[in-house]
Amino acid sequence: MELPKNAKVLRVFVGEQDRYEGAPLHEAILDLAMKDKLAGATVFRGVSGFGCSTHIHTSKILSMSEDLPMVVEVVDSEEKINAFLTKIDGMIESGLIIIESAQVLIYRGKHS
Repeated sequence: MELPKNAKVLRVFVGEQDRYEGAPLHEAILDLAMKDKLAGATVFRGVSGFGCSTHIHTSKILSMSEDLPMVVEVVDSEEKINAFLTKIDGMIESGLIIIESAQVLIYRGKHS
C-alpha cells in the first residue's frame, strides 16, 4: 500500500467505557479502520485526562477511574480520512475528533 508523503492523522478522544453496538467504542473504530483498509491505526489508553465534563479521569490508586481516556489515531490520505470520518461521526456520542496534517517519512512493513 502506498501512503502519500502529505497525509492526515485523525485523532479520536473517547472514554474507555464508551460503547458502540455493545462493543468498546475504541475497538469498533479500530475494527472499522482495518475493514476500510486505512494505512494504520493505534489505540492509546490515557493515564489521566478530562473533557467537556471537566471531571478528571485518572489511573491513580486512590481514585481508580473506570473510564480512562482512550485515543484512537488513524493515518491515511486526506480523502480516505474524510470518508472514514463520515462513517464514525454517528458512532460517537461524547468525545473529541481532530485532524492534523502529517509528513510521512517511512511507511513499510516487515514483508514489503
